[in-house]
Amino acid sequence: MRIAICCLVSLAAPALAECPAAPDIRAPMDALVAEARAAPNEMAVRPVSAAMWALWTKAPDAEAQALLDEGMDRRASFDLAGALIAFDALVDYCPDYAEGYNQRAFANFLRGEFATALPDLDRAIALSPRHVAAIAGKGLTLISMGRIGEGQDAIREAVALNPWLSERHFLTMEPGPGGDEIEL
Repeated sequence: MRIAICCLVSLAAPALAECPAAPDIRAPMDALVAEARAAPNEMAVRPVSAAMWALWTKAPDAEAQALLDEGMDRRASFDLAGALIAFDALVDYCPDYAEGYNQRAFANFLRGEFATALPDLDRAIALSPRHVAAIAGKGLTLISMGRIGEGQDAIREAVALNPWLSERHFLTMEPGPGGDEIEL
């Protein structure tokens, strides 16, 4: 583990350089959203979702890709502290790359740090307005904060882009007796 953390520090060093612009994925994403909307069922949309993820996780350059991959590998093995180091370095290096924010938000979501995840999700969505996963993630984050109505609104927005998202099941939740806020 010490070797990998050492590597994270060396990976972050290129952050002094300027990150190239994030790839323009608008046209292929529009096509994938159209395919998702037209899919007859959840099975049919799986390759479309995989293609969306391939676009989102294509970093601007090799340094950014290495940071993204390192962070995602660490997150997948529940080394959330290590993942956050990588994602922080990625966001510092490439502040206009949406996936850095989305992945950092996911790591914070897994830590139960919902209030910390929310601004990153907002930034990811601002940079990539059709980022279905970030929009759905925002919905789940808001629901986890007890803000059911707002969370469902975000999930409705994501489901409008991909009607087969598993998060659509959260649309059946009822608000608490006092209105929108409930304790989860």
